[in-house]
Formats: sequence, structure tokens, C-alpha cells
Amino acid sequence: MIPGAWKSGEAAVIGLGRSGVGASLLLAREGVRVYASDGGHDASARAGAQRLGEAGIDASAGAHDLERIARASVVIASPGVPPDAPALAAARAAKVPIVSEIEVALHMLEGVRYIAITGTNGKTTTTALVGHLLRTLGRRVADAGNIGTPLTEIALREDRPDWVALELSSFQLHDTPSIDPAVGVLTNLAPDHLDRYASAEEYYADKALLFRNASDSSVWVLNADDALVTVMAAGARGAHRHFGIANDFAEMRYARDDAGGDIRWNGTRLLSREELPLLGDHNVMNAMAASLAVIAADPANATRGSLSRIADGLRSFRAPPHRLEMVGERGGVLWINDSKATNISSTQVAIDGMTRPTVLLLGGRHKGEPYTALADGLRKHARVVLAYGEAAPIIEEDLTGVVPVERLGNDFAEVVARARAIARAGDVVLLSPACSSYDMFRNYEERGAAFRRLAGAA
Repeated sequence: MIPGAWKSGEAAVIGLGRSGVGASLLLAREGVRVYASDGGHDASARAGAQRLGEAGIDASAGAHDLERIARASVVIASPGVPPDAPALAAARAAKVPIVSEIEVALHMLEGVRYIAITGTNGKTTTTALVGHLLRTLGRRVADAGNIGTPLTEIALREDRPDWVALELSSFQLHDTPSIDPAVGVLTNLAPDHLDRYASAEEYYADKALLFRNASDSSVWVLNADDALVTVMAAGARGAHRHFGIANDFAEMRYARDDAGGDIRWNGTRLLSREELPLLGDHNVMNAMAASLAVIAADPANATRGSLSRIADGLRSFRAPPHRLEMVGERGGVLWINDSKATNISSTQVAIDGMTRPTVLLLGGRHKGEPYTALADGLRKHARVVLAYGEAAPIIEEDLTGVVPVERLGNDFAEVVARARAIARAGDVVLLSPACSSYDMFRNYEERGAAFRRLAGAA
């Protein structure tokens, strides 16, 4: 139920994207007075304000009433709003509690069990896999959170699911004090979002909030091959269950052999590597994380029949859009959309998964990490790097001498056209930017859709 303290005054919702709109509608439905605002005046913000206005909610795009926000009983921050935004600074100065849209939804989803997935890379694919495997087992499931559908939209539905596969970013974890999943998954850890965090340690501290309500009944699914994950989870109460490639103690393991290897749970073979229709060893890890999470969620999911259905689900799964998504092969050139790769480690994984000479599209808004970390993989797999967007000068400086680099501008159509011009039969053109999209696009989905459209153009 919505806390009584929130109803004692007015809730201020910051941001008028899907999360802000969903939170505003849910709060209003529960009898909370809502003021929603967005500092932007783009089409998305205006559409959000209009929708809320039609629902009788006071909403405005283009500016925030900071004094009104400072008087609020609670502030709900959309994940895209930076922590130093004036609206959030005003709330903190007035000691107004700040929570996420996820926190609002959790108060209204009592009884709905959820598997929470976080980490630096693999969150979206693992979340989509968890949802897919649960549906394969006949469960009523919704995929929500950072994967794209706000959790408040799920809470607004009359027909609620039994389970939610919930992807959580570090920003969402920061403002979600009620987080307490049936199963929590930590895929891996690497520096990220250094444009918003003062240090990697500060970023990791938000990731560690996954464990903030750990109890003896908690279940954690952890990457046994990642030392940072092991250290972070070490003190968390509850059952620790592991997946991995390099560690024999992991109950969900990828056992390699000359034929490629098998994914096994406690020694029982689920399926062979060649049956998993996903590129790269990192996706083997994602498949193991999701499978183990589903098995850990309910003893009924560990029966022989359920394990067979989980294997069938892994065979039938297809990669989500924008994550190593093969968008076509033309003239012997394979085009791959990895727009979701918004940090160095994610792009590194994509490069390491390439088996053909690669024309890499690298760029966007710089996030604070050096591109020199990509050097080894680029030497092995990349024929040329096309550096574009705001980060192009930094990319050029970091990678000159490592691999041929062409510095381009801010016209994405020209970037794709240049890739088409220099790609040869047998090459891959890979969009794996290692940067955020906000210099040229509203989000990584828009960037990936543009790539997909331009890649298909004659």
C-alpha cells in the first residue's frame, strides 16, 4: 500500500517519460495529489504532460517549480534525471525523501514475486531470458524495469502477473529502499557511468544496494568468475548460488570440449553450446544466470520435466533488440546492432565475440572511461574504427596507433554510409558504441533503430 506519509501532502514526480507518467498515474489512482514536471520541452515531455493533464493531474513540461518540489511529501525521480539536477537538489536541501518509480510500484505489488537482475553488462538479455524461461514453464510473467516497461505500468494493470523479471540499473537501486526480491541476480561488475559517479567505487556502492534487505530467506544468483561480484556479495545473508565457466564449485557451469561444450546444472546436461542461438561466451553466462535464477525461484522448476522445458526455452530464445542483434547480411557484409553497449566493458565483450574482420562504429557521449581498454580486442578483430559524435576526438586520441581510426562528425547517416563504403565481403559492421546516445539520440533504442533502418537502405 502507498505509505500514509506520501498522502499527507503532494508527491512531486520529476520527469515525464514513461516512468514518470506511470508513477503519476499510479499515485493519483491511489488518492495521492501529484505535481509532475520535466525540465525538457521535447516531444516526449510534452506528450507526457498532455497525457497526465487529460487524466486530471497537474503536469508541465519545460520547467520545474522548485519551491513546490521543496514542499512535497515525496519526490519520485525518473532514472534519466541526473542526481545534480536542480529539482533533485531542491528536494535534498528541503530533506524531502527521493524514491524511484520502482519503489512506488513495489508498494502496490504486494504478493507479486519478482526476480531482480542487475550488474554492469548482460542485465537486459538476462532479464528477457528470465521472463522467457518462466513463460516456457507456464508462469504468468511481465518483464519490467530498465528493460523498457516501467514497473508502475504493471501495477496499473487489472490482470497482474504472478512473476516479474525486473531489470534494475544502479540509478534505480539508489532510490528503491524496499527492494527485496525472491531471487536477486548480479551478472558482473565493471566501471560504468563515470559521467554521473565520482568513482567506480561510488557506482559499485549503488549496485550493492541490491542486498540492502538481505535476510536468511534471500536467494542470490552470482557470477562465480567475477571477483568483484564475489567480494560485494560476501556479507549478504541468504543462499548464494553460483554460475560460471572457470570455477568448478559453480552449480550452473559451462563445460567446454572440442565440440563447443555443454551447459550443465549440478552435472545434469541442459543443452549444448551450439543449441544456444546467441553470440559470444558472455551470452552463455547470461543464459546460465537466467536458468539458475529460474531454478532457484521455485523447487518445482528443478524437476526433470521443468529442466527439459528450460532447455527448450533456451533453444527458442532470441536476443533482445539492440544487443548483438543481427539486422541483415548484404553483399557478404553482416550488420550487427549492439546499441545497448553503452560502456567499455560491454563493447569489449562484443568485439571479443566477433569472428570476422570488423568495421566498428564507436562513439556518442563520453562516459569517462578510456578507450585504450579496447586495444587488445581491436588488434585481433577490428579492421577500422569509425569514431563519431562528441566522443570522437577522445576515441581518436586513445586508439590512434592501435587500429586505423577515421574521425567523423555528428551525422549518423553519414557514419553508416561510410561504413557501407569501406566494408568488404566477409566483414562485419558492428555498432557497439561504448558511449551513451544522448548527444545525438534520445536513447539507445532510437540509435539502434536508426542503425537498423540505415543498414537496410540500398
